[in-house]
Amino acid sequence: MSRIPQLQRFLYSHYFFGGLRQAVGVLLPAVVLAALLNLYAVGMVAAVGAACVAVLDQPGGPRRYGMNGMLAALLLGSITAAITGLASGHATVLWLIVPALCFVFSMFTVFGKQGGLLGFACLLMMTLTMRTPLSPEDVMLHTIYSFLGGVFYFIYSTVVHRLLWHREEQQVLSVALFATADYIAARARFYDVNIDLDESYRLLIHAQAAMIDAHQGARDMVLRELPRGKRGRGERLRLSSLNIFVDMVALLDSLVATHTDYATLRRALPDSDTLLFARDALSKLAVNVSLIALNIARNRHTHERNSVKAELRAMEYELENFRRAGLNDKEPEIYALLVQILRRLRNITRLVDRMASHSEQPVPLELVDMRLDKSLNRFLTRQKWRIGMLTSNMRRDSPHFRYATRVAIAALLAMTISAILGHMPRLQSVAPGMAAHSYWIILTIIIIMKPGFALTRQRNGWRVTGTLIGCGLALVLFSLTQDSNVYFAALVISSILGYSLIQVNYMLSAVFNTIFVLLVFHFLVPGSNSVIGERLIDTLIGSALALSCSYILPAWERNIMASLARALLAANHAFLRVGLEYVECVRAQSAAGTDAHTSREAEMRWRLTRKNMHIAFGNYASAFYRMMDEPVRRQSKVPELNNLLLQHHALASQTAAAIPILASLASVPEGIQKSLLAIDASLSDEDAQAPASIETQGELAALAYPLRQMIKAAQLIRHEMRGLTEPAAS
Repeated sequence: MSRIPQLQRFLYSHYFFGGLRQAVGVLLPAVVLAALLNLYAVGMVAAVGAACVAVLDQPGGPRRYGMNGMLAALLLGSITAAITGLASGHATVLWLIVPALCFVFSMFTVFGKQGGLLGFACLLMMTLTMRTPLSPEDVMLHTIYSFLGGVFYFIYSTVVHRLLWHREEQQVLSVALFATADYIAARARFYDVNIDLDESYRLLIHAQAAMIDAHQGARDMVLRELPRGKRGRGERLRLSSLNIFVDMVALLDSLVATHTDYATLRRALPDSDTLLFARDALSKLAVNVSLIALNIARNRHTHERNSVKAELRAMEYELENFRRAGLNDKEPEIYALLVQILRRLRNITRLVDRMASHSEQPVPLELVDMRLDKSLNRFLTRQKWRIGMLTSNMRRDSPHFRYATRVAIAALLAMTISAILGHMPRLQSVAPGMAAHSYWIILTIIIIMKPGFALTRQRNGWRVTGTLIGCGLALVLFSLTQDSNVYFAALVISSILGYSLIQVNYMLSAVFNTIFVLLVFHFLVPGSNSVIGERLIDTLIGSALALSCSYILPAWERNIMASLARALLAANHAFLRVGLEYVECVRAQSAAGTDAHTSREAEMRWRLTRKNMHIAFGNYASAFYRMMDEPVRRQSKVPELNNLLLQHHALASQTAAAIPILASLASVPEGIQKSLLAIDASLSDEDAQAPASIETQGELAALAYPLRQMIKAAQLIRHEMRGLTEPAAS
C-alpha cells in the first residue's frame, strides 16, 4: 500500500472540520440577516463579532481553554470595538488609540499561544471597526451587533462541540497518529545504506518536533474528559479514544528509545540484508499507522493492513546465521544491538495491531493499561494568566516588549502613509477609495508580524504571493460569469478553505482569504472591481512595513538559544535521575516483596519527566531551525548548538532504552554503576572519569552500547554548554 495522500489526510483532519465549523458560524449571522431581513450592514457587523470569537475556537486544543478564550474574546473584543468606534471620528485620537491598542494586545503573547490568539482577535476587531468613522449612536449599535454576533458564535460552537465531541477527539487523534506515521517513516530511512545519514537526522528531528506537538494536542483533548466508570455509549467512546491514545504514547516511547549507531551498523554489516528488512518493516508499519489514523478520522474499522511477519522472520533467520558465525562472541555489542532492533520491531508491531483492534471493536470495557487510570491528569498542560506576567515583561530586553513595540510603530507608520496617500489626487484617480480602505494595511501588518524575524519574513512572502494569486483568481471569476449564485458558492468555499488551511498552508490560506474578502466587497458594492487593485496595493504596503519594522528592536533567536539549551539540559538530566529513582524503587520492591504502588508512582514520575523532556527538546529544536532561517550574520554558535541538538537526542533516546533494562536487573554491576555516576556528573558540569570497561556478560551486553553513547553524549553536552558562555567567533 502507498502512503495516504496529503489531500485525503487534510479533508478528514480537524483542520478542515474546524475550518468548516468556523466558516459556518461566521457566515450564518450575515446570511440570515442579509437574506431574510435585508440588513446587510448589520449582518456584516455581526459576522465581524463572530469572526473575532472564532479566532479562539481553534481545533485540537483543550476545550475548556477554548471556551474561556472565546468568552475573553467576546468581552475584550466588545470593549475594543467601543473604544475604536469612539475614536474613529477623530483622526488625532485614532492616531493615539490604534498604536496603543496594537502595543497592549501584542503584549498578550506573554500568555502563550492562547494569549497571542486573543490579542490577534482584539486587533482584528479594532482594524475592522476603524474602516469608517462612527457617530456615538452608531458606536453603541456597532458594539451591540458585534457582541451579539460573538454570542451567537459562542453558543453555536458550544452546541456543535456537545453534539460532535467524539468526532473532534477522533480527528485530533488522527492528526497525532499521522505525525507518528511520518516519524516512523523518517526512522526507516536510517536503515537504507543509500540515504545520507545527516539528511536523515535533520528530517527525523523535524518529524519528532511535529509529532511531539501533535501528541500534546491529542493529550490535552483526550485527557480533559476521562471515563468516569459509568455505563453508556459516551463512556465507551471515551474509553476507546483513551486506549488508542495510550497505545500511541507507548508506540512513541518504543520509537524514541531507539538511537542506534547506524554508521557503525553500516560499516559492520555492509552486505547484510538485515538493515533492509528493518527498513521495510518500519515502512510497512508507517503505512499501517497511517491507515489506522485515516480510519479513525472517518469513523471506520481498520480491516486491511500490511503484514510485517515476513520481515521479522527474515531478521530472525539472519540473526541465527550471525550467531552461528560467532558474531555474538566477536562483536557482542553489535549482536545485542540487532537483537534490540528486532525486539523493538516486535513490540511496535504488537502496539500497531492493538490500535487497529481498537478501531475494529470501538466498544472496549477497560483501559489497556490500568496503571495509568489515576495518573493521567498529571500529563495535562497547565495554563496560567497573571497580570504580573505583563508587568514583568515591560522592559527593553523582553522579546514580548520588543515585538509589541514593533507592531505599534508599524501601525503608526501605516496610518501616516495612509494619510499621505489620501492627499494625493493622482493616486486617488488611479485607485479611488484608497484612503477609505487603508485599514487593510494595518490588517496586513497584524497578520504578518510575528515575534520571530524568520516567521515574519516567511509569512510576508506567503501573504504577498497569496494575495497576488487571490486577486488574479478573483479577476478570472468576475470575467467568466456574472451569476451571483456562483459568487456566493465561491465565497462560502473560499471562507471554509481560508479557515481550514491557516495552520496547514498559510500561502493557500491567504489565497482563499483574499478571494473571500473581494467577493464580500463585490456583494457590498456590486459592479466595482477597483477594490482588487486597492487590496493588492494595501497588501504590498503592509508587507513592506511589516518586514522593515522587523529590524526595529529585533528579537533574534540566538538570544534565547542559551536559555533553551539550559532548560533542555535540566529536563534531560531530570529524565535520567528520575529514571534511576524508578530503577531503585523497582529493585527495592523486588527485594522486600512490598506493594507495587511505590514503583508505579516512580514510573509515573519518570513518564512525566519524559514528557517534559520531549517538550523541552521540541522547543529547542524549533528555535534552532528558526535561527537557521534568519540572516547568517544574526546566527551565533551554530556548530555548538547543532551538536547539542544531536547529543541531547542521543542521550534521551539511550536513557529511554537503558532504564527498563536496568530495572530488570537484580543488581547493578560496579562498572555500569560507575558509568551512571560519570554521566550524572558530566550533566552536573563536574569532572568525572568513566570506567575503562563495562560488564557485557549475558543480558548486560544490551546495556554496553547505550551506556557508552550516554557517556559520550554527556561529555559532549558539558563541553558544548561551556562553549556557549564563550564569546562567539566573528
